Amino acid sequence: MSQITVRSVVYQVDGKSYESRLAFDASHSGARPGLLMAPNWMGVGAGAEEIAKSVASKGYVVLIADLYGQAVRPQNNDEAGAAMMPLKNDRPLLRKRMQAAFEQLQSQGEAAVDTSKLATFGFCFGGCCALEFARTGAPLKAAVSFHGTLDTPNVNDAKNIKGSVLVLHGAADPLVPREQLPAFEAEMNAAGLDWQLLSYGGAVHSFTDPHANVPGMMMYDAKVAGRAFTSMHNLLDEVFKG
Repeated sequence: MSQITVRSVVYQVDGKSYESRLAFDASHSGARPGLLMAPNWMGVGAGAEEIAKSVASKGYVVLIADLYGQAVRPQNNDEAGAAMMPLKNDRPLLRKRMQAAFEQLQSQGEAAVDTSKLATFGFCFGGCCALEFARTGAPLKAAVSFHGTLDTPNVNDAKNIKGSVLVLHGAADPLVPREQLPAFEAEMNAAGLDWQLLSYGGAVHSFTDPHANVPGMMMYDAKVAGRAFTSMHNLLDEVFKG
């Protein structure tokens, strides 16, 4: 990943500054598929950048969406919760901030993006954001959620989803209410979508986060993380082919 460059992308939403991060291989000049990444509740930071760089190394331009604002960089769980909950409770606002970042992914001048090949993915809170953004009808080939919550205020919005949906779920995750799983399946089926829900036995919340270390609740699982990322890349290869 030594060739992966990370650049700040600063823009305004409703008079407030946001600073998303763009990861791409600077040695490649051609247009590549663009991926909008919604980070976990800690927002834009070193952990999110490491994931974005790893994904970008597979041949993508990745924008880490700043959903909180340039001045908001949580340093602990309490601060992260305080930043996250207003968005979880106001899905139109969440969607608006995802849309603003999505527009930046396509319009930024650092790395060429093939705007016919766009997708979104996210982690924990970011998984919720990725699915919620897909429900807006954004022109996405795929939306991928890693250990994210699956609820939405209006299940009928699923009919707006344009591409494939992949949910990567820890079967022992105590932070994603179990009743959300059959509700999500019903939502996807009612909309007639191409969807997958993969449940990993024994995995809890945050299984892709190397820093997660709360046994039984939030715990990194290297094997499951590897399987989950492989599933995402397989789907992206499929939907972007040609």
